[in-house]
Amino acid sequence: MSASRRSGTTNELGPDEPGESGGSDLLAALLDGMDAALCAFDADGVVTHWNREAERILGWTAAEAVGRHGFAGWAVRSADAEEVQARLMSAMHAPGRQVHEFALVTKDGGRVLVRTQSAAVRGPEGKPAGVYCAFSEVHAQIDLERSIALSEALFEDAAWGVVLIDADLRPAVVNAHAARALGIGRTSALGRPLGELLAQGVEELEAALTHVLAEGAPPAPAEMWVTVRGAQSEERRCWRNGFVRLASPLAEEPVPLGVGWLFQDVTEAKQGEQEAALLRFRTNQLHRAARAAAECEDPAEAAVVHLDFALAGFADHALIDRTAPSPRSADEEAAVRLVRLAATPAGAPGPSLLTGAAGLPVRYEAGHPALQCVERAGAVRADAGSVPAERAREWALARQWPGDAVHALCAVLRSRGRTLGVVTFLRGAGRSRFERSDTAYAEDVAVRIAAALDLAEAVRDT
Repeated sequence: MSASRRSGTTNELGPDEPGESGGSDLLAALLDGMDAALCAFDADGVVTHWNREAERILGWTAAEAVGRHGFAGWAVRSADAEEVQARLMSAMHAPGRQVHEFALVTKDGGRVLVRTQSAAVRGPEGKPAGVYCAFSEVHAQIDLERSIALSEALFEDAAWGVVLIDADLRPAVVNAHAARALGIGRTSALGRPLGELLAQGVEELEAALTHVLAEGAPPAPAEMWVTVRGAQSEERRCWRNGFVRLASPLAEEPVPLGVGWLFQDVTEAKQGEQEAALLRFRTNQLHRAARAAAECEDPAEAAVVHLDFALAGFADHALIDRTAPSPRSADEEAAVRLVRLAATPAGAPGPSLLTGAAGLPVRYEAGHPALQCVERAGAVRADAGSVPAERAREWALARQWPGDAVHALCAVLRSRGRTLGVVTFLRGAGRSRFERSDTAYAEDVAVRIAAALDLAEAVRDT
């Protein structure tokens, strides 16, 4: 049945002249397809239109509603009918739309609070011919307003980045926090490929977005390390990311509109966690090394045990060089001479080996990091730098180190106020350079190695 009456005062709202039934049918179809409930009154307050959403909310069908005078006696309580009717019909002589909230009565006797928007309907001569009224349940309207308010807050005041990514994996909306994190203006980021915004981590991010578009949101946040392109510093940042798939509520089947990407910079917290985990591991290694070294009868073997335990997760190669007396006379300045005492195997990984039985000094050139370490009685760091692999290999071999070494850290071996030698830790190209925290750990290991070597010397002299 049509949602409108087909006689009398309906002419102003939905004419049904001969030969124009198609227009009336189209109007009825449009009204019935609306998501909002809609009714209309003529100038006398008689209901002329009533769509399916109004029927769903209140239970009254179009056949039962159209033709009634106002809501009195059926859609509102009698005590409220006059006030409700007056407020609705006042829109006929007022400019614009009016918003009201009423408690309406459903067909089964229940009550529902609705929010209405009413406005005048003009006739052919521009005179008021009636009123139309669109209404919805207040809780549904509040839910909609909350959703809109949430969206506005996320894109204006959120303390984390919020980006809407379209189906082509390009930013469609960017909030202020995300724009600052990306080092670009909110409008400048729109429509640009993610590869133009991120120098590193873009492949992982795009893979995650593609997965969300196809499979839906992941069950937990994902952490990714990224480098923002064009930033003043190339420091890598750790972002904790959440993803939600966006689908159109107007389609019969879910149609992906894109992905909501929320992220927060957790670099400092992540680095703190990593440093704490690394400290726990290294402390455990020192403890285990001390336990194992205590079972060695030969103190020199105990020194090698400390070296092997220190290598785990710290370096690729390690060397122990012991100081040897200079053959020069007492009047001449004594030159530093080092004899190789222990070294990790040059080929396959394995335990360090005691060497240097012949007592031949290592051919270190002047200015070698190990010699500097002994002379200064302090740690020395060295790097091959950003050079081709062949140049890096030449750099390592020239210093009597394995060819794959590109980072070095030398720590002095001191015990009872004497310098006994130097321990050198080496890293390949697959590892980062040695930092200050690495130096502190190397010095802890060096203290234990020095004590073992001092004990070995004392035992040998007795």
